Amino acid sequence: MLDTGLTRRHLLAAMAGAGIGAALPASAAPRPVAGAARGTHAGRRPDSIGVALVGLGYYATNLLAPGLQLTRNCHLAGIVTGSPDKIPEWQRKYGIPDRNVYSYDDFDRIAGNPDIQAVYIVTPNDLHKPLALRAAAAGKHVWCEKPMAMDAAGAQEMIDACRAAGVQLAIGYRLQHQPSTLRLRAMAREKPYGRILKVRADAGFHAYDDVDPANKPWRLLPQHGGGAMYDMGVYSLQGARYITGQEPVAVSARSGTTRPHLFEGVDETTHFTLEFADGLVAECSTSFGRNMNLLRADCERGWYQLEPFQTYNGLAGRTSDGQLFDDGGVPHQQALQMDNDALAILEGRPPLVPGEEGLRDMRVVDAVYASAREGGRRIVL
Repeated sequence: MLDTGLTRRHLLAAMAGAGIGAALPASAAPRPVAGAARGTHAGRRPDSIGVALVGLGYYATNLLAPGLQLTRNCHLAGIVTGSPDKIPEWQRKYGIPDRNVYSYDDFDRIAGNPDIQAVYIVTPNDLHKPLALRAAAAGKHVWCEKPMAMDAAGAQEMIDACRAAGVQLAIGYRLQHQPSTLRLRAMAREKPYGRILKVRADAGFHAYDDVDPANKPWRLLPQHGGGAMYDMGVYSLQGARYITGQEPVAVSARSGTTRPHLFEGVDETTHFTLEFADGLVAECSTSFGRNMNLLRADCERGWYQLEPFQTYNGLAGRTSDGQLFDDGGVPHQQALQMDNDALAILEGRPPLVPGEEGLRDMRVVDAVYASAREGGRRIVL
């Protein structure tokens, strides 16, 4: 039987440093208060990390900025955007002064701004590396959304640049901060149902039916790092790695589309198989054409799974003998992630999810794309 106290122990471990109440239900989450953008809300530490959001799309607007109103160790200090029309509303809502507002053209001026210690890059994928290199050169810590780069070589450049500049590089794998994910990682070590026999990891959604082929969003454009594998396949890949506790040694993949007028040069659906050194195989899928959200391990004496395993809330786990586990009331996934990353800066220790973790994924993503281009050829990693 599993230790039913495991979820709470991991919840406490994940949240203690972040300063988010471990037992708070979502309804009891801290509320934004006047001056929160300036780091003055009750309970926020006076030396909290000033963060500039780079790219003001959906994720920054609806998840990161609200999350930064709940954090203890960091606060929203600035913005970087290529859309001047967005600036007045952000300044009004979050009290961001003119000196902390940048365009992509004058972004390098951030080097002289003591209000901002970290930048969070939330742009199309092809901009991750160049912006990370500029941020590192400016002496700012870098938080970057997944996938961290367009390929492994770019990821390594980012790591090298941040190391040379003496700044941290953390990748925005919010799920690695979640208690339910931490529990799966513990189960990979403890093997409560015996040896894992097979793994399934599926992450995808159905969308884009109403898109004008002449005016595609960036996630459908190859030059910007579009496609299902970059966007959602990283969840499947990450899930397979942490539910097994192993790194894959070989990969094979096939990609396809049912809407070729939309998916030109990018994948709509990709199926990929990961092989591990002990003979274990993970069957993984990702798609922009099908809803799927399952991470499951079948073992010698039972099974366990998370379904969903990569939504912004409501992660739900269960086991073959009827046990249930979830995230224990984490009020805001992104707030927890950013608080943990800020605390690593404040304490001078590596972040929970450093650039090297993103690089591990990019090496596999490169192989997935190569295998798919070559008709499913098995590629040894």
